[in-house]
Amino acid sequence: MTKRKTTETLRIVSLAPSATSILCAIGAKKLLAGVTKWCKEVAPVQGVPQVGDCWSGDPAEILALDPGLVIGSVPYKQETVAKLLEQPLTFLAMNPRSLAGIESDIRLLGRIVDRAAAADKLAARMRREFAALAKHSQRAKHRPRVYCESWPNPRISSPPWVAELVKIAGGEMAIPAGQRVSDEQVAEARPEVIVLAWAATGAKAKPAKAHGVAAWKNIPAIRDKRVYVISDELLNTPGPPLLAGARELFRILHGFPARREKA
Repeated sequence: MTKRKTTETLRIVSLAPSATSILCAIGAKKLLAGVTKWCKEVAPVQGVPQVGDCWSGDPAEILALDPGLVIGSVPYKQETVAKLLEQPLTFLAMNPRSLAGIESDIRLLGRIVDRAAAADKLAARMRREFAALAKHSQRAKHRPRVYCESWPNPRISSPPWVAELVKIAGGEMAIPAGQRVSDEQVAEARPEVIVLAWAATGAKAKPAKAHGVAAWKNIPAIRDKRVYVISDELLNTPGPPLLAGARELFRILHGFPARREKA
C-alpha cells in the first residue's frame, strides 16, 4: 500500500518528449506536473503546464512545479542540470542509442511509476510491430541505400536507432548514424534516398537545400528526385512515435504504405 500511495502522489516534470510519450502510452499521464513545448507533438498533454527543456529551461520555473522526479534528455545545458541537482529531487537522464536501449527505458519508466505491466505490453507491441514490418520489407527486391539527416548545419546524420528503423523498413544506411558528416562523405556514399528529419522543425525541412548542394548533384537520390521529409518527432523521439516513423520510412522506400498489424 505504501508503494502505491507514493507512486500516485509522484509529481514528474518531463523535459524529454520521449519520456512524455512513454508515460502517456502506459497510462501515467496524470503524474505529469510539467512538460516542454516539444512534448505536445508526441503526446496528448494539453493542459499540462509547459516549461523549457534541458537546454533552455529555467530551473526556477521547473522547481516551482514541485517535482519529485525530473526527466531529461540530450542536449543538456550544464548549468540547468546542475541547478536541478542541487534540489531534493531525483533527476533521470535518458540517452538511449538503440531500439534495445529504448525498450529498456520503457521498462524502467514503467517500474518507476508502478506501471510495469503496461510498459511490458508497450515494449512487446513495439517489438512485434517492428518484426512484422521487417518481415514485410523482406519481400522487396531491392534495399536502397539511405541517408537520413537530423540537422543540416553542421550536417548531422540521424540518431543510431534510425539506422535500425531503416533496416526494418527495407533499406540500408549509407552513412553511419548519429555523426557529424561532410557533404563529400554523403556524395561518396551515393545514397539512393535522402530523408530529412531536422530536429525541432516538425515537417518543415527543406528538400531544396539538399538539391542545392553542389557536391551532391550526381548522387542517385538527387538525380532521381528522391529527397523526402519525415516529421522530425517520428524519427528523433526514442519512444512510441518510432512506430509511425518506421511505417513512413517503409512507404518512402517502397512506394506504398506498410500493412498495419492488428493490436
